[in-house]
Amino acid sequence: MNFQKTKPHLSLFLYFFVSIIYMEIVLKIATCNSFFNLGLVFMPVFSLCAALLFKTICSLFSEKVNRILTVIILSSLFVLFSTQAIYHDFFKKYLIVYSLTAGGADQIIADGLLTSTLMAILKGLPIIALFAMPLILLGFFRKKKLLTFNRLKIKFAIPVLAVAAALHFALSGIIYVSPNFKTAYYGVFDPNLTVKAFGLLSSETLDLKYNLFGFSQKVFLSEETVSLSGDSNGNEANVQNLDFAALKENETNSNVNLLHDYFSSQSPTYKNEYTGLYSGYNLIYLVAEGFSPYAVDKDLTPNLYKLSTEGYNFTNFYTPLWGVSTSDGEFTACTGLIPKSGIWSFYASSNNYMPYCLGNMFKSIGVNNTFAYHNNNYAFYHRDLSHNNIGYTYKGVGNGLESFITDCWPQSDLEMIDGTINDYLLTGEPFHAYYMTVSGHLDYNQTNAMVRKNWDLVKDLDAPDMVKSYYACNIELDKAVGVLMKKLEEAGIADKTVIAITPDHYPYGLEEGDNVNTKYKYFDYLAGHTVERNFELYKSNFLLYCPEMVESVTVSKYCSSLDVLPTLLNLFGFEYDSRLLMGKDIFSNSEGLVIFADQSFISEKGKYCSQTGEFTLNPEATPFASAAEQEKHIKEISAIVNNKTQISALILDTDYYAKVFKK
Repeated sequence: MNFQKTKPHLSLFLYFFVSIIYMEIVLKIATCNSFFNLGLVFMPVFSLCAALLFKTICSLFSEKVNRILTVIILSSLFVLFSTQAIYHDFFKKYLIVYSLTAGGADQIIADGLLTSTLMAILKGLPIIALFAMPLILLGFFRKKKLLTFNRLKIKFAIPVLAVAAALHFALSGIIYVSPNFKTAYYGVFDPNLTVKAFGLLSSETLDLKYNLFGFSQKVFLSEETVSLSGDSNGNEANVQNLDFAALKENETNSNVNLLHDYFSSQSPTYKNEYTGLYSGYNLIYLVAEGFSPYAVDKDLTPNLYKLSTEGYNFTNFYTPLWGVSTSDGEFTACTGLIPKSGIWSFYASSNNYMPYCLGNMFKSIGVNNTFAYHNNNYAFYHRDLSHNNIGYTYKGVGNGLESFITDCWPQSDLEMIDGTINDYLLTGEPFHAYYMTVSGHLDYNQTNAMVRKNWDLVKDLDAPDMVKSYYACNIELDKAVGVLMKKLEEAGIADKTVIAITPDHYPYGLEEGDNVNTKYKYFDYLAGHTVERNFELYKSNFLLYCPEMVESVTVSKYCSSLDVLPTLLNLFGFEYDSRLLMGKDIFSNSEGLVIFADQSFISEKGKYCSQTGEFTLNPEATPFASAAEQEKHIKEISAIVNNKTQISALILDTDYYAKVFKK
């Protein structure tokens, strides 16, 4: 190839390359907690491939057409990067194609989030301006004749595309043999991992691939060398009579057989002093929007305070943030499974057999009064499909609650509880009720209807307005819990009813701005100290309470929302197979484990951050004898975390429970 003839084309290629690198770096600074990682190696090479492709596209036609195509491509990049930055600031996750095709955009417009979305865009104008710079400067460079839009002959274009393809496949091959990145690129698709490791454009390519060709991802299980279940101490295991070898004999699906092999090798949890403690009791279970320990205050939220101090006190409970924040948080709390990234897992489970969900479990023992409620649009996240499938008669605004829920944003938890409790109380029969609340939703300011409603109760607090607003939202939840407890008492069944409350995610609406040093200032204010960003930010609470309790119970095991379902199954004496859930009964003698979406974890020994590779010993843990022992522990637990994440996705993909139980 004649260099002198191709030299004019280098200017536009370099402009694309520098523009892409620039936008990737801006996005990384704005959205990633850790900037320096191997993504700084992978991302430029993927960007180089993209620049070669874009340059070739913008060189196949006349100078005028090439110039127009350049503007279109840079405009598209501007929209893509700006949208992801704003979306991430709002939801703390990247937007996935699945959310658009599943109706996510329509829901934002129709269900009260449009105002919040517009405010997020206004708030993000500075970063939008940064992403606009390559497009703005394009005119300047063209005017100064620093860029050319000459046509490139096909015989030259083909080698350029071949170089781009070769670079892409070579880098893909390197990733395939890199244990730390193989799963992120080829296995479970998680944009929060892929953007950090490979850049946004590479992540978008994977996202489009999965949406076009399906979400059947490769499975790369790690060899597990330890069990987290401990010894039985003579207690009976929480298992069912499952013959995995026999199940394999008539199964042709390799992934299903992989699951059979995996579960047959897992240790179960064992029955304990809490097994069946609440057998025959009623259960009211709430997944509370944006709930956290900061919402519990003796004076402002006395009912929540009562539950937290007179019930079970889980001192090391965490609520990780998953890819589809609220829906995935709800999915985890209701199924005991890790959400599959890249899709709406709860919606995807709608056609699956889900035997261990509480609605179905209560029905299996003859309790037919099983209800689920949500005080926003009943079809948001397609709950009308998922919640009926897990054993509930489901109602929301639009199919039953609209007659007594005020049309505002967010809606009232008090109105929801007050308007629905008679559905099950007046039957005089055993019941289970499930609520997904919404009063605790962001934004925490005067645009929020719950803030305005309860402002007089918080306006005189010596606190920033955003903190006052957060309290005001949760006062509405507290009022709802107060009505719930009062009516249970009046009905004479309070002592036979368990109340459980867990968050969907931490209140990320309290974050402000992109400056890592100041964005968590409200968390620091509420906590009274600087909150550790990788783990403490997600430290949460699981309220579990029954009025007949004589004294509170403190539980120090490290646990998470993933463990709530198996814990409740054990407490209510249900027959289930503990091997088939990703969470563990908190009261069992299994070792504690908290799994995060980015493969970070908290074990009984310490906290491992996958983004930095840093391991921090827990205060109460015995130090490792050597650095080698610590690395061994990290490798062992990382293998378990990797496997649970992929196995959980396969359960969803294969409708595994239907295969096991012949449904």
